Amino acid sequence: MAIIIDNEKQLFTLHTKNSTYQMKVGLYGVLLHTYYGARVDGQDLSCLIQQQDRGFSGNPDEAGSDRTFSVDTLPQEYSTYGVGDYRESCLDVVQADGSIAADLRYSSYRIEKGTASLAGLPAVRSEDRGEETLYITLKDTASPITVELAYVVLPECDVIARSARIINHGAAPVKLKRALSCCLDFNLPGSWQMLSFYGRHAGERNLSRINLYHGKSRIDSVRGGSSHHQNPFIILCSPDATETNGLCYSMSFVYSGNFIAQAEIDQIGQMRTVMGIHPQGFEWQLNPDEDFQTPQVLCSMSADGFDRLSNNLHKTILTHIIRKPFANTRPPILVNNWEATYFDFDKEKLLNIAREAKNLGIEMLVVDDGWFGHRNNDESSLGDWYVNEKKLQGGLTELSKELQDMGMQLGIWFEPEMISHDSDLYRLHPEWQIQCPGRKSVKSRCQYVLDMGREDVRDYLFERISEILHATSCKYVKWDMNRHLANVWSAVLPADRQGEVWHRYVLGVYDLLERLLTEHPDLLIEGCSGGGGRYDAGMLYYTPQIWCSDNTDAIDRISIQLNTSFGYPVRTMGSHVSVCPNHQTGRTSPINTRGNVAMLGTFGYELDLCKLSDEDKEAVKQQVLEYKRQFVINCEGSLHRLVLPSERKRFSAWMTVSEDKTQAIVTCVLLKAQANGDQIWFRLRGLDPAANYTVVETGECYTGQALIQCGMVMPVLREEYGAVQFHLRAVAPDDFGV
Repeated sequence: MAIIIDNEKQLFTLHTKNSTYQMKVGLYGVLLHTYYGARVDGQDLSCLIQQQDRGFSGNPDEAGSDRTFSVDTLPQEYSTYGVGDYRESCLDVVQADGSIAADLRYSSYRIEKGTASLAGLPAVRSEDRGEETLYITLKDTASPITVELAYVVLPECDVIARSARIINHGAAPVKLKRALSCCLDFNLPGSWQMLSFYGRHAGERNLSRINLYHGKSRIDSVRGGSSHHQNPFIILCSPDATETNGLCYSMSFVYSGNFIAQAEIDQIGQMRTVMGIHPQGFEWQLNPDEDFQTPQVLCSMSADGFDRLSNNLHKTILTHIIRKPFANTRPPILVNNWEATYFDFDKEKLLNIAREAKNLGIEMLVVDDGWFGHRNNDESSLGDWYVNEKKLQGGLTELSKELQDMGMQLGIWFEPEMISHDSDLYRLHPEWQIQCPGRKSVKSRCQYVLDMGREDVRDYLFERISEILHATSCKYVKWDMNRHLANVWSAVLPADRQGEVWHRYVLGVYDLLERLLTEHPDLLIEGCSGGGGRYDAGMLYYTPQIWCSDNTDAIDRISIQLNTSFGYPVRTMGSHVSVCPNHQTGRTSPINTRGNVAMLGTFGYELDLCKLSDEDKEAVKQQVLEYKRQFVINCEGSLHRLVLPSERKRFSAWMTVSEDKTQAIVTCVLLKAQANGDQIWFRLRGLDPAANYTVVETGECYTGQALIQCGMVMPVLREEYGAVQFHLRAVAPDDFGV
């Protein structure tokens, strides 16, 4: 069983394959966190909680003369503000009388088979693999507020998904000023570090590793999207943690809007980590008999370093987040016309690219920005989702038919959440723009944001997008979001409820995506926000892949993609081969290297195929065939980061291993040429140490144990940004020759 309850001790123990999470109802009904770590069976771990008199840490009245009991120092499951815990809280409630306090005590529990369904929000799906959900109800001691904590246990993935539902059982409204999803209290003092992934447009998810200090360390976004600038995913670890050793914990937010993730070391060296919707700008009116559902947080731990932790999360996202069948089917190999033509295209130019693509084995043409309204630059027409027939004679329907006739598929770019002032839609419905009354608009990329919390806005977008999808054979949409929110205000909400706009925006995006996918169940949506500006587990629930970055430079992409892999699987990373010199960096790298890097993702092309040399076209043909051969290993197997560029070595390397460990692909890229250079060597991971492997390209044979313990020496690479890729295949002992 994944969930074990000791009713006499009021002890709740959650087991995954390799971890244990435990809670206990303590004195006076406070729900205490006792342990989260490597699996421990049959033990009440509340013995780890030491209580003593801590000066200036208050005691509840029912404690009487007992000065050792204080919520200010005890490890708790869901912290609240205003009743003596001065650390970061999960819940701030303005009660009907104006007081800001909530004192939650244990009330009841229940267990259900399967996973929790969250109204209007993405959440882990049940796959009948032993999933169970524990619900624990806490009640405020002096108001009709209750909180239902949900713990979804995914035993095979070593993941526990946490969320909270706040309910107002009273006769008057209350206000939520803060409603976070998850609190993790670690009551054993010690040194901790935090890994996070910061960035910018075209430079997403750089790895940051800091020592935690007394006080608060946080990452966040208040941009309306999860953002390029911080990713809603963190790792907490011991200072000695590496890819293969050390204790580490991850928290990944299944949400696509404003967020906060914060680690705090308190006055006695304990650590509290919280994650949830950012409280800045947030306020939610909870009317009588209404509830507020927080998004999920995926919690995982590994006692064996980051490699295992990452693969826990990869398995969870592929098994429980991404829609079937997209988690385990190969996406179409596509060419996107954006870097080939930008806005300057017509039907014949697109068909020429498609004909060349077909000859090279590519399967889909994606028509990017510029096919609608009167859009020839980024200054007009967003919202006018009607085909510009001056560019595309016969419209998308005719283009789709001609592509079908040549054996190609059609993909289409949309930016549904945005509006241009120079558009028919804005002239008809200026009130649909998010905009504070009396203030000048904040423009970004010459565009503005639609109020996605409005049902009439979503109805319009659903109608326009669905009509285009029904009129074509389109089975792929690239869904973009090229700016963030500002001047946030909604015409459909009263003044005292404007703090709800940010969250209602995200719920509206999810609602529109859900409606479209219900209407078009075979539709593959690739998420995008200026590249990787909304790369989170929430979007992956609807969009099984996300354009990893607008930076298509292969060398920059190594860091972007490998750092992304700390929290997200290869199958989700939109990655293309682009032209050289690269349009973002001006760098030139071999087409072989560009192909090898793009295969660490969904794979496609972002260039004008008609302008390639015959030699490069032949390379493309081979890359297409190779990606098809590699897909199952790369996108369903385990990923192992062997050498990161951030380690300041002159090369980077990674490998993927099939689930049964019989096949592996190893890739190494030279980042810096060096005369009389040092040997390029690294150990391999993920293989079966008891198996024997042959290198397909050379016929060389090695034991799995030797590859893991002793490693391999790469061929001499003299070309800067050159790459080598080789395949390992397990062989029978008689074939091994040793």
